[in-house]
Amino acid sequence: MQAPSSHSSISEITFWQALKFWFKLGFISFGGPAGQISLMHQELVERRRWISERRFLHALNYCMLLPGPEAQQLATYLGWLMHKTRGGVAAGVLFVLPSLLILIILSWLYIAFGHLSLVASLFYGIKPAVTAIVLQAAHRIAGRALKNRTLWCIAAASFVAIFALNLPFPLIVLSAALLGYFGGRYWPQKFSSQAGHSTSQKSFGPALIDDDTPTPPHARFSWWKLNCVLLIGAALWALPMAALNYVYGWDHTLTQMAWFFTKAALLTFGGAYAVLPYVYQGAVGYYGWLTPTQMIDGLALGETTPGPLIMVVAFVGFVGAYVKAVFGPEQQFLAGTLAAIIVSWFTFLPSFIFILAGGPVVEATHKNLSFTAPLTAITAAVVGVILNLALFFGYHVLWPQGWSGQIDLIAALIAVLACVALFRYKRSVMQVIAACAIAGLLLTLLK
Repeated sequence: MQAPSSHSSISEITFWQALKFWFKLGFISFGGPAGQISLMHQELVERRRWISERRFLHALNYCMLLPGPEAQQLATYLGWLMHKTRGGVAAGVLFVLPSLLILIILSWLYIAFGHLSLVASLFYGIKPAVTAIVLQAAHRIAGRALKNRTLWCIAAASFVAIFALNLPFPLIVLSAALLGYFGGRYWPQKFSSQAGHSTSQKSFGPALIDDDTPTPPHARFSWWKLNCVLLIGAALWALPMAALNYVYGWDHTLTQMAWFFTKAALLTFGGAYAVLPYVYQGAVGYYGWLTPTQMIDGLALGETTPGPLIMVVAFVGFVGAYVKAVFGPEQQFLAGTLAAIIVSWFTFLPSFIFILAGGPVVEATHKNLSFTAPLTAITAAVVGVILNLALFFGYHVLWPQGWSGQIDLIAALIAVLACVALFRYKRSVMQVIAACAIAGLLLTLLK
């Protein structure tokens, strides 16, 4: 590989060039965080050479430390590094906007036509696939995070806490963080992180933002800039929240959605699969915005659209407000659309604040960042939580009438085949969902 030697200014990438790329990325970013990060790496590091490998991974390591969707945060970070705040906002918004629009349409079609036999048959095959996909997520995170017996014990304890004791997800995260904090102080070797992305020595040739490219003025740290970002971010959260509370009241569905998904946004350590149990506990168990079956269907729709998987919150918001008819029976679509926009705003706003406030701190040093000991423990706890989610989905798919009813053998067969395709043959999520949807349709016709 040729060593990087470019000292080109980032101004050589025009804002409109970058905007075209971010717009395109929003429509093709399938495959979850791994696929989205890989796609950005191929386009920005390998093909376009807008940024060097080392600088790309340096930014990614910081995003891995944050709650929230790491791929969307990485896009925001790179857009900010190239074109200041407007670049970061444009990159982050365009990463999620296509997914939001698509999910609003799909959510409406699901509510309006989900009862039709054709649609029901497709979802009949997709639901077992979702169970296999969540199980694969638990396996993937376990392989990355559980490096010793201590971390395995934390994962097992978190599973018991949520499965048997029904403890709330935030309490499990807090307990794991405290355990990791003290464990990191007294037994650091047990909580050393192996989950981060190491700094790479690979080079794909000179890059416009190279290893030795000076930090641009806007990316340099200053207390004044930090305070401005925090104040503006606080205002962007407080003003809509205050408006919802003033117009509808604190106990209204839309206000409670805004508050609930604000909390969810701060608990998404480990990605979307980690926060889904919390969303289930609140949206299904506590608020009753949607049913367990609708939650599974929403995850299936989220898996088939571009953008971060956490966009499933838009489905939750749409269905919850639509079914409850918060604006009356004649304005259900308007209620659902507004709810989807509100929950997306409060879910993703913290991610923008984290990047715009923390980016200058990260750019102040080009050293590698890794998970802290508390975050290592949280990631271990996430494994147990996701395993519980897989069992929850499996129960509702395989025993639709509850334990008193018979197991659905066809659904069980589809789930097993989906597991084989994912674990043994390494098929992509989109391929598995498509195949299972067709299988569900054919098997339903043959019943």
